Amino acid sequence: MKYKKTLLFTLVLGFSVYQLTPIYQFYAHKHKAPMLPWGFISIPKNAPLTSNTFSDEYQETASIATSELAKHRAQINAPGLSVAVAIDNNLVWNAAVGWADLENNIPMTPNTKVRIGSTSKALTSAGLARLVAQQKLSLDTPLEDIFTNLPNSDWAKITPRQLASHMAGIPHYKDNTEITGMIKTAKLNTYYENVEDAVALFDESELRFLPGEQFEYSSLGTVLLSAAMQHSAGMSYQDWMQQQVFTPLSLLDTQTEQQAKSSSKLAQFYWHDKETSESVRPWRNVDLSHRLAGGGWISTSSDLAKFGQGFISDNFISRNIRQEFWTPQKLNNGEVNSQSYAIGWRANELNLRGELGWVSYSHHGGVSRGAQSFLMVIPKYKLSLAVNINSNTEVFSDFSEIVRPLARLFISQYLENTKQEELLGLNAAVIK
Repeated sequence: MKYKKTLLFTLVLGFSVYQLTPIYQFYAHKHKAPMLPWGFISIPKNAPLTSNTFSDEYQETASIATSELAKHRAQINAPGLSVAVAIDNNLVWNAAVGWADLENNIPMTPNTKVRIGSTSKALTSAGLARLVAQQKLSLDTPLEDIFTNLPNSDWAKITPRQLASHMAGIPHYKDNTEITGMIKTAKLNTYYENVEDAVALFDESELRFLPGEQFEYSSLGTVLLSAAMQHSAGMSYQDWMQQQVFTPLSLLDTQTEQQAKSSSKLAQFYWHDKETSESVRPWRNVDLSHRLAGGGWISTSSDLAKFGQGFISDNFISRNIRQEFWTPQKLNNGEVNSQSYAIGWRANELNLRGELGWVSYSHHGGVSRGAQSFLMVIPKYKLSLAVNINSNTEVFSDFSEIVRPLARLFISQYLENTKQEELLGLNAAVIK
């Protein structure tokens, strides 16, 4: 009898530890519980560096930019950083500094695959735009007309426009009132092949507000949007994205993490206590498939820069649709939402300073488990720029602040190149 009680106690204890460990890790990685003291790896002082310039005109600019990137990595104590710049439909420079995998001494390269977090929403926006262009879906069609069996009757009047602009009332992760689903999104240990199975994690949750009445950022809203896209496309969300976005733009390294796991190019992701700390800890194993459309895609800086060029190409997305997708959306009361959020993108003004001044730009950042990402597109100068890191910073802007000086460098060189071409054209005309 004593043996049976001991066995039962051991089984119950083991099961409890198994169930609670992911929850504890969730809070420890969010700095809300003590991190276990073992498993830390020191970041070496001398970081490997790779830089590729694809146009002779940008050689000097790329050299300066590479130095700035190396300084930035050291300043924020990042394991690894990658960056890419594309202008006028051409990749002009990409670079990487640091390590993709510290333990195995694998350098970060421009082709290292990383989690891009909420930058995934910009990718999903492109898939949505392609559906709209092919008249398979309207931004203002209510969900009750898209789904055969809508999981939640409160969602009936919600539209894809509201989901894509965070004005639908769908909760963000921490506000999910469906307890079982909220626990699963904290554990992060379940794989979801079908985006509709991920919707089941919050389909009984209460709306935060009536659709269109307020703005509240919600990645779960983008997950629901991906299910609506799937119904409208007549194929899985993943297949639609591959056929309509990734393949046409030759985004060869953009994929689900499930696919990327078999690649030697996938980075190791790290937990960083503080930016002043010179050691990091490998992030716990997580499965982010439940948030694929809103925060789960894997990509590279080069692919994201190419994607940005695709979005400003009339051959990929028409001018009218692009303008609509990059226009900050209005609430029911006619006011623009508080974050100037458009359809899957943020649309703001950026001060490039000096003679370049203020410009309109569309952008999206992402924070993931052990990774951060930022993509910006400046249509006026036909520039797209992406930067990625395989750890987290305490403040997102500590990581992303590198984009403005890099953009200035390459835009200035682009304008100089344009002037030279105009002069050559004038000289040729005079000679004739």
